[in-house]
Amino acid sequence: QNGLLQTLAAGGTNDNEELEKARQEWEAVENVQPGRYFVLISEDSTPTPLISFNEALQYFQTTDLGDLLKNIQPTIRRTGLAAITHFLFGPPRLHRDLLEERDLVFAIAQCPVDNSQPVHMRVLQTIYKRLVGSKLDCPRYGVHWETIGFQGTDPATDLRGTGFLGLMHSLYFVMDPEMLPLARDIYKLSQHPTQNFPFSVMSINMTRIALQVLREEALSKECNRRQQVVGVLNEFYVATYLHLYQLWKTQQKTIADSGFVLKEVELFAKKNPKQMLRRLEVFLKEKRAGGIPRGTSPDPRPSSPLPAWGRGGRGGHVEDMGARGRRCTSQECVTYRRTWRGRPG
Repeated sequence: QNGLLQTLAAGGTNDNEELEKARQEWEAVENVQPGRYFVLISEDSTPTPLISFNEALQYFQTTDLGDLLKNIQPTIRRTGLAAITHFLFGPPRLHRDLLEERDLVFAIAQCPVDNSQPVHMRVLQTIYKRLVGSKLDCPRYGVHWETIGFQGTDPATDLRGTGFLGLMHSLYFVMDPEMLPLARDIYKLSQHPTQNFPFSVMSINMTRIALQVLREEALSKECNRRQQVVGVLNEFYVATYLHLYQLWKTQQKTIADSGFVLKEVELFAKKNPKQMLRRLEVFLKEKRAGGIPRGTSPDPRPSSPLPAWGRGGRGGHVEDMGARGRRCTSQECVTYRRTWRGRPG
């Protein structure tokens, strides 16, 4: 890096070829951060192959997650009258042969992003490429992550409470052929000049809600019926995001409403898990039939391009949502910080 800068600064060099080469290499570097490696991107680079959800899941199934499994809390700990009431009137218990799969889910939710694991890096690359429609790899760090709704230049810092499961759900969303159009519709709405919201941070919140519903055993009946946990949780995550999307779009919500909308979505999801899954089923069926699913409206027309999250926009407030620089005290910023950062896992 210093060598490139020195070469560029030495404008009187006689080696024009070296200068031009250095200039091209430097222009290829995006958002270099001190102490972190960076990636040179060029059209000649061989793109990292996309990774399917099943391939990524198989990686976790064959990886020793023993240390993570020690820290999971797959069910709510109840005592006294609450335990008796739950036993007598609560949802059915998860079948014994599904407990290992359930525990795997919660172990993945404890797993951080590991830069040394190719599978982890492929998951990040796949999510970015499928959302923005790019065929080229992107740097591990940089403001391009804000474009798809992370708060800063490193997606790993936003995964508090959901761990790598937050990325796995996004991966499922963008790699399932039937779900991808919905993912892109939601992403499109997240870029709207007035109804914008951080797509990936919102997605992580949907994962958090889905995990909590699973932990409260509200999905056990459906898991038992299908004899699977991962598949049910994936669909419930999408169903939750669909519910939020429909509320946000049809009721003209903005980021200032985010706290209230999230609470409403979480409450509905916990009380009506079966209805949530049924709504997703109906939505997809109507999509396949070529109609406009109920609960949606024509796309709002953007009047201007939207800056990336964390770099400005919405009257300058978005900059304060990226955990970098000064903090604004407007009600909108205060609402955002409480909503996205202060929620426990």
